[in-house]
Amino acid sequence: MNAASALRTLSRPQLNRSPILPFLVPSLARLAISKAPQASITTSSLPPSTEPQPESLKNPPTAKRRRPLSKEQREFLDSALRVNQAGELAATLIYTAQTPPLARAYPSLLPLMQHMYAQEAGHFSTFNALLAKHRIRPTALTPVWTAAASVLGWSTALLGREAAMACTEAVETEIGGHYNGQVRVLLAWVKEMEEKGEEVGEEVRELVETLKRIRDEELEHLDTAVEGGAKTAEGYELLTGVIRGGCRGAIWLSERV
Repeated sequence: MNAASALRTLSRPQLNRSPILPFLVPSLARLAISKAPQASITTSSLPPSTEPQPESLKNPPTAKRRRPLSKEQREFLDSALRVNQAGELAATLIYTAQTPPLARAYPSLLPLMQHMYAQEAGHFSTFNALLAKHRIRPTALTPVWTAAASVLGWSTALLGREAAMACTEAVETEIGGHYNGQVRVLLAWVKEMEEKGEEVGEEVRELVETLKRIRDEELEHLDTAVEGGAKTAEGYELLTGVIRGGCRGAIWLSERV
């Protein structure tokens, strides 16, 4: 979907409310990195069109035996969902901070900003529900990412439209690759289950489809940002390099804390 078609389908949510929910306030801030599962950053720059398409995901569930997820698989999902929730929180706060100054300077951008915010808010709600369902704690660094995302959104908006779009491009490049990697890990699990004659559980099926949908929407934002002049921002290479490095650091920490 391009920017023009996005504008025709947007909704208009309220942007002046913080999306932070009460249960997100971390109660485990004292948790040390050394005590957390040491998951590795999973990312992939390969295009979605190249990912495998397991037959079992196209067919309804069967009566085949189901194998519970292993300890390593459960730890992977715990850290992945925790990072995803933190990333979507940050995305909503970036757009919340960017929208007022951008809307004043460029009124025509308001519908697009509302559209992207609405999608990010939907992603955030999805991962909130998944964390609650699976009893996964949010990252203890939620207050840090809340402040950092708000400052990043506000400061890039003050630098102008192109800088704000460069911010979106940088963030979505890292997040899109991160989701891409997670999807490929889950598809590898599915392939292994198929080879062993095991049934793919409904939760894994749903998670694969959810991550694919959210990844594709994030990549849509990336394309929109590039079309919106991201690469013409002053100091583009430095700006996007710093933001992408910050995203990678935030992912690494949120997987562990």
